[in-house]
Amino acid sequence: MMIIMKPGASQVEIEHVLEEIKVNGLTPHLSVGEDHTVIGAIGDTHAVETAVFEVLDGVESVIRISQPYKLASRQFHPKNSVFPLDGFSVGGNEIAIIAGPCSVESREQLLETAWAVKAAGAQALRGGVFKPRTSPYTFQGWAKRDSNWLQKRAR
Repeated sequence: MMIIMKPGASQVEIEHVLEEIKVNGLTPHLSVGEDHTVIGAIGDTHAVETAVFEVLDGVESVIRISQPYKLASRQFHPKNSVFPLDGFSVGGNEIAIIAGPCSVESREQLLETAWAVKAAGAQALRGGVFKPRTSPYTFQGWAKRDSNWLQKRAR
């Protein structure tokens, strides 16, 4: 559930909403923007009526969010998330190219792929180390060994 505060809502009004969220057995997640303050109410919100929050001072609107990944949704977090990764950014205006094998099967395969990925201009290497399968007899990845290989940097 998302609770959008009115522009200029006071700190006292915001604190009251945060407390009311807790009283109703939910966890608040505060996001203060330039224009609005948005408070996420995380937990089993189906048991709580929106009117509980709609009547509180400073509340502009209350929206139920039914889609998954609420904290990552554009409704809750409208700005891009940008993450630094070894000298470049993921999620900004530049396109980050990250490539690699679906499944890392050997050190040699990973190194050969790493050089090809680098030569093609990609910024990062990725590789699957756990491969859940329907049959326990098919290849399932090298797990910890792959993780060690992926942590080493090709220069």
